[in-house]
Amino acid sequence: MHQGNNQQSPRAGGGPDTGLPSWGGSSLSDSEPRDGSDLPIIEPFRIKSVEPIHQTTRPERIGFLEQCHGNLFLLPASAVLVDLLTDSGTGAMSSEQWAALMRGDESYAGAKSYQRFEAAVREVMGIPHVIPTHQGRAAESLLFGLLLQPGDVVPNNTHFDTTRANVECRGAIALDHPCEALADTMSDAPFKGDMDLEALQATLEDKSLRVPLVMMTLTNNAGGGQPASLENLRAVQSLCKKHSVPFYIDACRFAENAGLQRLRDPDLAGRSVAELVHETFALADGCTMSAKKDGLANIGGFLAVRDPDLAESARRAMVVTEGFPTYGGLAGRDLEAVARGLQEVIDEDYLDYRVASIRYVCERLDARGVPVVRPYGGHAVFLDAARFLPHLPRDHYPGQALAIELYAEGGIRSCEIGSVMLGQLDPDTGEEIPAAQELVRLAVPRRTYTQSHMDYVIEIISKVWERREHIRGVSIQNAPAVLRHFGAHFEPRPIP
Repeated sequence: MHQGNNQQSPRAGGGPDTGLPSWGGSSLSDSEPRDGSDLPIIEPFRIKSVEPIHQTTRPERIGFLEQCHGNLFLLPASAVLVDLLTDSGTGAMSSEQWAALMRGDESYAGAKSYQRFEAAVREVMGIPHVIPTHQGRAAESLLFGLLLQPGDVVPNNTHFDTTRANVECRGAIALDHPCEALADTMSDAPFKGDMDLEALQATLEDKSLRVPLVMMTLTNNAGGGQPASLENLRAVQSLCKKHSVPFYIDACRFAENAGLQRLRDPDLAGRSVAELVHETFALADGCTMSAKKDGLANIGGFLAVRDPDLAESARRAMVVTEGFPTYGGLAGRDLEAVARGLQEVIDEDYLDYRVASIRYVCERLDARGVPVVRPYGGHAVFLDAARFLPHLPRDHYPGQALAIELYAEGGIRSCEIGSVMLGQLDPDTGEEIPAAQELVRLAVPRRTYTQSHMDYVIEIISKVWERREHIRGVSIQNAPAVLRHFGAHFEPRPIP
């Protein structure tokens, strides 16, 4: 029955002033925390589709290792229980992304899907000219093909594998200038992905060098997934501007970098991830992007630039290898998935969960004495293989040996990031120069595994840690000259 204005409306939530119980029945004061920080991590999504995984026995896994010559890239996926080889293209798409796929316009030229894709990149990154590619390395190939000549030098905080390969295959030099803190895997310095500014300045001032561009990899994947600070990015841009050198960003984990900036820089507290992303890319002349990472898609990438003439040259060049400039080797449905993914990846609840899930694993390993790279990053758990297996010299490839043991013990596939992937040959002596660090990366695919999977990973790593003194090194039997970690064959070293 309608009471008109005769009945007084209670204060929202009831409470002592109204004589009504408060919703929730809590006696907590407003000053007591309710942030849930003491609660278990829950994934900020529900699972709508599942894929079965097959458990193998240890003898079966040993047989698989023999068949693939100790190279986990050559394993059949069906033989892997928890696949942490890479987070590139291996994540689960959202229901909105799957819905977007149905809107895919497969027109050869000028598709509506491209228009939505282009608009999404412009909105998130603020860079006007957007050229789609089938993945990030194709964007690198386009950019370097237009800008590099033999003998050129490309400084970076640290080049990752395909970036380095695309530089070097053009006869140029991929020069790494990581900050000093990166060398100490136990340091908790918040921004170990920063560029060494003094080293960069010396390179730019060296009149004997031609530097056609400077790059920054966000986050610094080869160095443990460490973020670069906004302050350092500004300083790099300032040096580049002073020397009239274009500044480009390898943007594959741009959102995770911004999320970590927000967490680790007190001056950025309260700033949104979207704002930090805009501010980051406002410093750059362009970027290369693997959308298989922070595009939350299974395939795709792009080159984005500010220079309209460079953009036109790239569009003309890509027709030969990638396809027409409005699809770039992608189906319309893939363009739609990336466009939606770029919007979802800057969601702060998602990024907070992503960082918390990595921290969950690292803290528990750290507590057991397992050497993990600190501070914990946003996309992977990095084990310090040199400290995990101190009895193995660098030419016994401790990272690869450890990755093999993790698979043999529990069917976990990981990736060596050390002297197999990043080692180089001395041009004068022909001897191998080991990498600065010997790491094993356990890259966590986005929205794919649950906390129970991660608990299993923790236990397997711990078992290997307990018998670490008995682990043998490996030698390289044969390997391709470029990107050798993808195809190398290994054999175990003899028992001393």
